[in-house]
Amino acid sequence: MTVIDIPGSKSVTARALFLAAAADGTTTLLRPLRSDDTEGFAEGLKSLGYAVEQEADRWRVQGRPAGPAVPDADVFCRDGATTARFLPTLVAAAASGTYRFDASAQMRRRPLAPLTRALTALGVDLRHGGAEGYHPLTVRAAGIEGGDLTLDAGESSQYLTALLMLGPLTAKGLRIEVTELVSAPYVEITLAMMRDFGVEVLREGNTFTVPPGGYRATAYAVEPDASTASYFFAAAALTGREVTVPGLGIGALQGDLRFVDVLRDMGAEVSVGADATTVRSTGRLRGITVNMRDISDTMPTLAAIAPHADGPVRIEDVANTRVKECDRLEACAENLRAMGITVHTGPDWIEIHPGTPKPTEIATHGDHRIVMSFAVAGLRTPGLTYDDPGCVRKTFPRFHEVFADFAHGLEGR
Repeated sequence: MTVIDIPGSKSVTARALFLAAAADGTTTLLRPLRSDDTEGFAEGLKSLGYAVEQEADRWRVQGRPAGPAVPDADVFCRDGATTARFLPTLVAAAASGTYRFDASAQMRRRPLAPLTRALTALGVDLRHGGAEGYHPLTVRAAGIEGGDLTLDAGESSQYLTALLMLGPLTAKGLRIEVTELVSAPYVEITLAMMRDFGVEVLREGNTFTVPPGGYRATAYAVEPDASTASYFFAAAALTGREVTVPGLGIGALQGDLRFVDVLRDMGAEVSVGADATTVRSTGRLRGITVNMRDISDTMPTLAAIAPHADGPVRIEDVANTRVKECDRLEACAENLRAMGITVHTGPDWIEIHPGTPKPTEIATHGDHRIVMSFAVAGLRTPGLTYDDPGCVRKTFPRFHEVFADFAHGLEGR
């Protein structure tokens, strides 16, 4: 059995940074993820005047319930969607201040419109520097009264998360009615973390009532990243091995741990314990049809190993993967076809047929998840290369080193 230590969750780290910045007191984050996205978030907070101290395995954030310490700032969000969506929302609740946000060319292509429309509906003076609903943008803060909102979160659950976390910073709180919701488990992460920072959100179906009153600081341990763990779980199922990831068990916040249920349906043996999860290969991968709407970040992981199943693998209800760092659905199809695999796609689905992949250069489109997913495929298809292997710095800077050691360990067994 191989035991693999997975770095902290990007989603949890980003939410914890927002909540810590908004809280009354000093929050200590234990084992936060250190990556380009999370470093960019911390850098953004510093640009806004928040005190952030970063040590190897713990970060301390001095909260400011009243908002940024500076009245005027420029924030560059890099490639980070959470940074680009959460920080403008955080500053919108300040009593006063002018804050300008911009992002990388990749992030400038990713939509913000449902969130910016919601903030505007709450009375926020928010202006775009280019196309409506995209970065760059400027927020002229003057406080937020609160009230009722209707939100379409069918494109990204991050829109809802940003507004939920904003709620306690408004004068009267928020009542949010959601018409469409994707990646619902990520919202459950948000609600659980808000609870740990002292705020209880009332949920009735797809209506969320968030009370005013602010957050309290705490010590918060960041659990391992379940999306990152998917690559190692998939590797075990693909190579006839067994892998255990500590720190992700029955009580894990992240819905992407459900990826192991997909592997179980394909024939792997799965054990989810109190504080660890193990995937063990049975030597066979079955073809399946699976809805991955709520765990769509792991769609490329499944796509990369799908050619080795004994029948077609059809992944459905993943339209939102087309507006991630790249069009992930099309990127998976493009690369699998270049490997000689028969692939069919539709607006929100991909069907991958069994075959013997041949080595090629993977077109990464600057997307960390495409690189890491096809690294798993490379365990059975030696000779795969990448046009931009370094884009893994977004969430796992040491991925290639760690995965090479992991692969060597598999070979040695």
